[in-house]
Amino acid sequence: MNQTYKAGFVNIIGKPNVGKSTLMNALVGEQLSIITYKAQTTRHRIMGVVNGTDWQIVYSDTPGMVDNPGYKMHEAMNRFVQTALHDADVVLILLDATNQQEKASEYAKRLQKISAPVLILLNKCDAVSEDKANVILAEWQKDFPTAVGYYRISALKNQNLEPILPKIIDLLPFHPPYYDEETLTDRPVRFFIAEIIREKILLLYADEIPYSVEVVIDEYKESPEIDRIRAIIVTNRPSQKPILIGKNGAMLKKVGTQARLTMEAFLEKKVFLELFVKVKENWRNDEQFLQSKGYEV
Repeated sequence: MNQTYKAGFVNIIGKPNVGKSTLMNALVGEQLSIITYKAQTTRHRIMGVVNGTDWQIVYSDTPGMVDNPGYKMHEAMNRFVQTALHDADVVLILLDATNQQEKASEYAKRLQKISAPVLILLNKCDAVSEDKANVILAEWQKDFPTAVGYYRISALKNQNLEPILPKIIDLLPFHPPYYDEETLTDRPVRFFIAEIIREKILLLYADEIPYSVEVVIDEYKESPEIDRIRAIIVTNRPSQKPILIGKNGAMLKKVGTQARLTMEAFLEKKVFLELFVKVKENWRNDEQFLQSKGYEV
């Protein structure tokens, strides 16, 4: 075995809305995961690859752990988390300093059969006093003594992330790289195009609408000058379709305009985007549809 090169999977877990996607993007240096203020933004496991001269880190952003899954989609999201735990070489548990609902015992139970080292990262420390952050971390050091490191950070403001990288590298096993140097992520372009559309829906609509939709890329034609994309927004109930479209199509046009601009920045070329809305009742429990979208059901 190569005793000079290190490589491994560093997987981020935590409750919904603790900042996992923000942390992932900060650690990778690219926006791979969509970020909104709403919970359950991330539905899939998304990997981001970072290379050094003698190491490679494969970070994973995972969905927030759903305590009481209401749909097969939620069950599939939890399976992404379990898979990430079992193939992890290092586990990052991300906590929210402003909303302390996480219990060390819950994580200890999930990790009882996992041998990977664990780092505790207390996020959003810019929003609380230093004393409060210290008290929270002290409690976790008492209740989760097997962790090999405890850090106060702000992923959003990129604060105090520097000490984490050398610690991770130190914990990585000796192993050849899993991906070539040009690889940034394990996901295809179509996945990120769909996620960009879903991000705009999360930001522009309220209540249940963002959680009731999935985005399907129906057609993607690439050319050097312009990419032509046809996407279908799948919604859960007939009553949601007119809300998504809006009066005279105004809301759908707004989604399309914002998504197209983000896509053009992401792809570094012009985009022609067509959006359509389709009703597929109870899609969150439809195993065949979920499998077509990459969920483990």
